[in-house]
Amino acid sequence: MISDPTVTDAAGPAAPTAATRYAPRRPLDLAATMAPHRRGRGDPTFRADAAGLWRTQRTPLGPATLLLRQGTDGVVDARAWGPGAPWCIGQVPALLGDGDDWSGLDLGAHPAIAEVRRRAPGVWLGSSGLVFEALIPAIIEQKVTVLEAHRAWYRLIRQHGDPAPGPAPVGMMVSPGPERWRLVPSWDWHRAGVDPRRSRTAVTVAVVAASLDRPVDAVTAARRLQSLAGVGRWTAAEVTQRSHGDPDSVSVGDYHLAAQVGWALTGSPVDDDGMLELLEPFRGHRQRVVRLILGSGYRAPRHGPRITIQDHRSH
Repeated sequence: MISDPTVTDAAGPAAPTAATRYAPRRPLDLAATMAPHRRGRGDPTFRADAAGLWRTQRTPLGPATLLLRQGTDGVVDARAWGPGAPWCIGQVPALLGDGDDWSGLDLGAHPAIAEVRRRAPGVWLGSSGLVFEALIPAIIEQKVTVLEAHRAWYRLIRQHGDPAPGPAPVGMMVSPGPERWRLVPSWDWHRAGVDPRRSRTAVTVAVVAASLDRPVDAVTAARRLQSLAGVGRWTAAEVTQRSHGDPDSVSVGDYHLAAQVGWALTGSPVDDDGMLELLEPFRGHRQRVVRLILGSGYRAPRHGPRITIQDHRSH
């Protein structure tokens, strides 16, 4: 449950524009639940420090900085700054997985995965409510290594984003809005290591950003995304996992995921088709099972070929 958001007149730079205290109905692991929204340790839109978890968002009301701090009693103190602060605070329950229901997930046939859940009962699938915000970094991550994608994301945000509102840690930025993404020059994409195909896709989706953020269910959102040129099944899944907390989406086409799921569930690697077959008994909960596998600390043997990091700036 959540108390009514309090909107305040900022008396100084540290006074939040809006604030609330969120009391979860069940155990909540704040860091693990928020982890999918962080694009690596250097993400300018996400920071963890002694004050708590900081996250910037470009909401329908404008940019905002959100600070989440969990007390020993489990209650989360949420504070936000900027024009989008009231919207940001109102989204806190969904962002922290308040509507995520795992009760129908049967892990009886996989005691090891059931044990992971038993040890991590506070991990939930949260919904940011922002499709476009999750779409641009997902496009940047297409067909490249995580390292290369994160490097590009950091550079573009620092060049074209806005300073985070309020007392955010130094260097935090708000990701650009659709209009700004449309104006990023080709040479900035190039210098960031984003090839023309991905940069064209990003510019194209920015044109229809407003329609993407209209409230719909996860299945409809994924269908709309896949109707866009350059956006396929993998990208749509990566988006709805974050924007909707989609409990059933699977990132088909991921370089490592299928093998990791195969090793975890059967002791041997599989391809995408094999992964979907293994996950079929969990339909409706497939992303939950994937999150448990990824969060378990288990890693598949590294016998496969590695992706070579490409430097598109030299071409």
